[in-house]
Amino acid sequence: MKGVVFTEFVDFVETKYGLELVDLLFSNCQLESGGAYTSIATYDVKELLQLVGELSRQTDVSPSKLVVEYGRHLFRFFARTRASMMSHLSSCEELMASVENQIHVDVRKLYPDAELPSIKFERVSDLQSKVHYQSARPLADLAEGLILESVVHFRDPITVVRKDLPPGDGCIAEFVLTRNV
Repeated sequence: MKGVVFTEFVDFVETKYGLELVDLLFSNCQLESGGAYTSIATYDVKELLQLVGELSRQTDVSPSKLVVEYGRHLFRFFARTRASMMSHLSSCEELMASVENQIHVDVRKLYPDAELPSIKFERVSDLQSKVHYQSARPLADLAEGLILESVVHFRDPITVVRKDLPPGDGCIAEFVLTRNV
């Protein structure tokens, strides 16, 4: 997993909970990298999951809820730093439709070794669409946070409902986006 996900996770924890908790996480976790993250390096997702688990223990917030909140934070980071990738888009649905064939293509140009999830968009009707998430990593919670914050970013009147799909380990999920009229 690319280092930017880790560096922004540290920023998320520091912003939401303070630097002391960041230090405590690194003290309590046995991280192969030692917690010295750079945005362009690649790290094992197990380190992120270990940090989330420890953050959950320290805050009494479920790991799932923490990762959804972090996904929202990560979307705001991408909206600020990768604005050109989204400047031509006007809705959450347009963004979701462009992830696989545009955004991920651009990401692979920058990071050829990036292991990205599969994001498939399907328009069901004028008022409903589906986003199918599949990854080798159990990060459907992260995808949920990214999608929820994209709804906020585009000021879309959309309700998002998530359904985890077998095997139910957070690697495969379907998000139903319903436009409220």
